Amino acid sequence: MAEDPPQRLDKALARDVPAQAVLSRTRLSRLIAEGAVLINGQTVTDQTQKIAAGDAVEITVPQVQDSHIGPQDIPLDVVFEDDDLVVINKAVGMVVHPAPGSPDGTLVNALLHHCGDSLSGVGGQKRPGIVHRIDKNTSGLLVVAKTDRAHHGLAAQFEAHKVERYYRAVVFGAPDANDPRLRGVKGVNFESGTIMRMTTQLARHKTDRQRQAVLFQGGRHAVTRARIVERFGTPIAASLIECWLETGRTHQIRVHMAHAGHGLIGDPVYGGRRKLSPKAVSADALDRVRIFPRQALHAAVLGFIHPGSHESMRFEAPIPADMEQLIAVLRG
Repeated sequence: MAEDPPQRLDKALARDVPAQAVLSRTRLSRLIAEGAVLINGQTVTDQTQKIAAGDAVEITVPQVQDSHIGPQDIPLDVVFEDDDLVVINKAVGMVVHPAPGSPDGTLVNALLHHCGDSLSGVGGQKRPGIVHRIDKNTSGLLVVAKTDRAHHGLAAQFEAHKVERYYRAVVFGAPDANDPRLRGVKGVNFESGTIMRMTTQLARHKTDRQRQAVLFQGGRHAVTRARIVERFGTPIAASLIECWLETGRTHQIRVHMAHAGHGLIGDPVYGGRRKLSPKAVSADALDRVRIFPRQALHAAVLGFIHPGSHESMRFEAPIPADMEQLIAVLRG
């Protein structure tokens, strides 16, 4: 152990374990609890064990174990792949990770089959490393780690808000800086005249556990920016907007746009019962908006620094057919 170590074993290991070992603090804590750490030849399972400079520490990292999640042969739209990571254009309807109600048929199941032996393991298991998610019925780009090194590198960029993420959405109305109503919505302001910035706290809704709620005390800090790309209808009934995230909270764009009074078309949770005026758009547009089956939201751009090569990478995924058809009929 190097000079002047933190007194707790877990903190000392987090500081002094070589970076090339790619062991996160969480993984180190698990290894301590499993009896895989020896100090001066004695097994230690207490993370708070005191340690001193000069102590000999030995860590035995076990072989990567197979994941309890099964591989499934599910088609994937692979945008990019190398030894460290894979970028996927996720289809609407696919859940990212198994959970109650979605035990299989997920992106993780599909990646386990797709990657096969090219997965070196993340966190001690042979599995893909999920560093961010998009909702089941949101389409678009996701990056997934295939190695521990990539997982740590990507997770650090997401935590530092250094990942570029742009979304396209179709919303009711248009978040216009000239709208006096928006000037009175708490947490909403405009930058450079046309960019709407929403700054709130977000937390799980008190009574509906499937929803997120806007707060101004407590919860987690959330910042979303949005600008209008195209307006539809006379008078304006809907708009195509571009959103980008400073933070990445559950349902962030959906709940923020609803808070601003411009919920996403098709959103069954936050969209409310708002309807378009028959005076503003065609009958075909009214019908398409009424039956649109999911939130009109697409993760269009994803940019990050490759954790292995340190190259700047940027990917774009075109708006999927269902949203393109919605936009086309609104234009009509």
